[in-house]
Amino acid sequence: MILSCGEALIDMLPRQSAQGESAFAPYPGGAVFNTAIALGRLGARSGFFSGLSEDLFGQMLVNALAESGVDAGLAVRSDRPTTLAFVTLVDGHARYAFYDENTAGRMLSEDDLPTVPDSVKAMFFGGISLPVEPCGASYEALMLREAPNRVTMVDPNIRPGFIRDEAAYRARLDRMIAVADIVKISDEDLRWIEGPGTIDELARKVLARGAKLVFVTEGATGAHGFSAAHSVFAPARKVEVVDTVGAGDTFNAGVLAALDRANALDKATVASADKGLIRACLDLGVAAAAVVVSRAGANPPWSEELA
Repeated sequence: MILSCGEALIDMLPRQSAQGESAFAPYPGGAVFNTAIALGRLGARSGFFSGLSEDLFGQMLVNALAESGVDAGLAVRSDRPTTLAFVTLVDGHARYAFYDENTAGRMLSEDDLPTVPDSVKAMFFGGISLPVEPCGASYEALMLREAPNRVTMVDPNIRPGFIRDEAAYRARLDRMIAVADIVKISDEDLRWIEGPGTIDELARKVLARGAKLVFVTEGATGAHGFSAAHSVFAPARKVEVVDTVGAGDTFNAGVLAALDRANALDKATVASADKGLIRACLDLGVAAAAVVVSRAGANPPWSEELA
């Protein structure tokens, strides 16, 4: 199993009512939730760990996970509310306003951390779960605890509006990247972390922090994969973009699903990945992301759509 650990929320997406009024419609979402869903749809055995509400939105999230074959048995249920993210689109790019105080996901504590079963071969972390407390400290503790024994992957997916203590957040990312086998990061987030420079130069800095594989997405240009020995680029597929919601999350699932299909979800294999394996990760990630940007919202493809 690949266990995705992080936020689940409701994206309130902009719509127009039958009377022509501006409105918002609720859709299950969240960066880490989207990755778990995409993994299930791509045929991987997918699990999800988070704090989930027992309210009507929480039930929507649980139902959506089940419909995509995702096991949410490790999730912690509570009567706290579900996080809401109101989305506006500017030139097809999503902008978010989050309502997250005292929610089921936000208030996840270290006491809630599960005993991870041996069936879990890889764990994924990231999103808005990391800069906020107490859940950020909880996910960090879980990753640091499990990283010696399982493949771990992190995508910071930085949202500046969520960062209250930048120094503390950067220190957390430093610690998590240091133990991560795989880091995926957008070109914008890469420069937020490492400063100015070329993608190649900055990716090498992330590798020097401890990661074994670094994947950098560059929007409509494509994606890069780096190891200490290799550098591979895959151009983006040409599609008509509806919006970019869930694109990076789906790419993450493609990387992990490709490793799963290659029976490569172990630390030694990831550390010694050759060009062919890196390219397989890029190809599935790019193909899956191309589908999700061609339709509204975070709606990852099923494996048969990529056949």
